[in-house]
Amino acid sequence: MNGIARAIDSVIATIAPQTALKRTAARQKMQILNSGYSNYGANTTKKSLIGWNYAGGSAREDINDNLSILRQRSRDLYMGVPIATGAVKTMRTNVVGRGLMLKPTVDAEVLKITATQAQQLEKEITREWALWAESPDCDMARIDNFYELQQLAFLNWLASGDTLVLLPTKKRINQPYDLRVQLVEADRLSSPNNYDTFDNQIVGGVEVDADGEVVAYHFSKHHPLSYANERMEWQRVEAYGKKTGRKNVLHLMCRERIDQRRGVPFLAPVIEALKQLGRYTDAELIAAVISGLFTVFIEKESNEDGEPVGSGISEEDLIDEDDENSLELGPGAILDLAEGEKAHDINPGRPNKNFSGFVEAICRQIGAALEIPYELLLKHFTSSYSASRGALEEAWKMFKMYRAWMANDFCQPVYEEWLAEAVAKGRIKAPGFFTDPLRRKAYCKAQWNGPARGLLNPVQEVGAAVTRVENGFSTRSAETMEMAGGDFYSNCEQLKQEEKKLREVKKIVNAAEQKPGSAAGQQASGTEPGEPAGQQDSNEQQSGKPEEKPVRSDAE
Repeated sequence: MNGIARAIDSVIATIAPQTALKRTAARQKMQILNSGYSNYGANTTKKSLIGWNYAGGSAREDINDNLSILRQRSRDLYMGVPIATGAVKTMRTNVVGRGLMLKPTVDAEVLKITATQAQQLEKEITREWALWAESPDCDMARIDNFYELQQLAFLNWLASGDTLVLLPTKKRINQPYDLRVQLVEADRLSSPNNYDTFDNQIVGGVEVDADGEVVAYHFSKHHPLSYANERMEWQRVEAYGKKTGRKNVLHLMCRERIDQRRGVPFLAPVIEALKQLGRYTDAELIAAVISGLFTVFIEKESNEDGEPVGSGISEEDLIDEDDENSLELGPGAILDLAEGEKAHDINPGRPNKNFSGFVEAICRQIGAALEIPYELLLKHFTSSYSASRGALEEAWKMFKMYRAWMANDFCQPVYEEWLAEAVAKGRIKAPGFFTDPLRRKAYCKAQWNGPARGLLNPVQEVGAAVTRVENGFSTRSAETMEMAGGDFYSNCEQLKQEEKKLREVKKIVNAAEQKPGSAAGQQASGTEPGEPAGQQDSNEQQSGKPEEKPVRSDAE
């Protein structure tokens, strides 16, 4: 406290002690308030922070009220800005790829069966699953198989923030399973008449009870942005069946706020940066195109009307002859200017030498926000091996996280519904599936394997995998899935068949080589073509050399 303030307090204390006491108490409170974050991020007096518009609200105000604009802008970026398109497709390709493949891993200990029985059951489940999942019959629209539906669901989640999945049943010819997967775009999940309730019971089409549990979803019968001339109506779908507890709706979204009910598009944090970068790229591209043309401006001394420049160009060389305001130059054309007119050429100075560096700096920030390294975002691997490897390692941490989320929220629930139908119809024998929740979970246990990570140095990384397995840090199954995206046991079965066939081929080749009279057999025994075998024996006896017999392998 400075001297003037102390003098004022002294005068007030002499005249009005009560007022002086209040001033002292108020000053102490201000000292308490102006501590910690109040001196830094929460300060309201610093010039650098005064203009900060930091007003916020709950998840409803901050997220749900802005979702419609965020969705439409994200989709527009995906359709028109290359960096945004690349970011979304990079996520889709590395997280889902050709689709997450099922690997049943039933819990033999809980089911009290042997390892051989468990392996046989897993093979049976895999065959039945392929019958349903690899056919378009699993799709309600009858267009995509289950693996293509994964790509579509994940791509829509990236662009829209959430994807809705219904699990209806519908009979189809030559298909033993009735379960169908129906994808619903995020826009159709909305509150009736597009009004959320004031008591927060229905927000964004998601209805909760007094405890905050999601109990139902409200879907519009057609897309709200469609030009369809139909009456907008809503249908309420309960989240779970009342009698069976079966999931009726799968809601794919990643929450970032407590009490959040709708997802945010993947590109939402970088929408402005991507749009401005797209505009800048378009401007530079147009400037570069103009720079590739010989551009001139005509300077006139008077405003007299006359034939415009370009009127002497033939019609076949004109690009836009219907536009009266369009002035064009032809290739190698010689034009006669009117009196008082001068031609000045313009050089826009493009391509801009600073364009690449600026775009790279912005893309690094975009990549950091999306957890996609710059090298992977632009597919630009020009750094050292260690730098590129580090970038891929960081990216795969994120890819694995989203892959696990996709498997848990979409693939596994659909698989469990399918398996329940397979058991109910007797196509798969699973005693206790419907009576014991623990046994049901043991039957439903599974892994979902996606595309393998790329190898920058295959020899070095395979050697590292071998070392990990030998020291017990990993397993052959884990390394096979990680490096090649396959299954170790399936590979062993395939290798057994291949080795068996290879031994058969070698046996046939060796038998042909040892057959008397054949060219290969004569060459192998040292006999010249056309020379009797006996003559060769006599020659060996005369030379005194022992007869060399062919050595055969154990397999032979």
